[in-house]
Amino acid sequence: MRVLNPAPAVPLPGTSFTRPATRAIITRQSQILLLYTQRYDDYTLPGGGVDEGESLTDALVREVKEETGARSVTNIVPFGIYEEYQYWYKSDYDNVHIVSHCYQCDICGEFDEPEMEHYEVSNGMQPQWVEITEAIAHNEAVLANSDKQGQSLLRETRLLKLIAKELMQLNF
Repeated sequence: MRVLNPAPAVPLPGTSFTRPATRAIITRQSQILLLYTQRYDDYTLPGGGVDEGESLTDALVREVKEETGARSVTNIVPFGIYEEYQYWYKSDYDNVHIVSHCYQCDICGEFDEPEMEHYEVSNGMQPQWVEITEAIAHNEAVLANSDKQGQSLLRETRLLKLIAKELMQLNF
């Protein structure tokens, strides 16, 4: 898969481990299915960590079903890989090397209630269809008005701009 980073990911000082993840790109016309998180006031792609022994596509399908309630995930096509290093919050390592495998996919049929993890519910995470330009503008405003330049939000905003440009032919 192609690398989506604007520049190579630079390791942070200290110890690190690699965490593979998946991210789903699900669009309809000019909208994209995203997760809005009230606690952070941001939009992110559905997805998350790959469990041990789980394939990337199985992880993608599981995460989309858990976070959006979509019953059927189809037409899974690789889009690219986004690599980053973030500071880790546990004492076992200083940093985490996140390798996000991004896939375009479709969802069809009915939706069930999302089955989010406890921390996702506590953070007020909800799936929403959003105009991609509105999601980008919102995330950029959050980045501009925040003391914390969260790497996750930076990644998500960069990915949304790339999706808008390449898949929706919008100027970004």
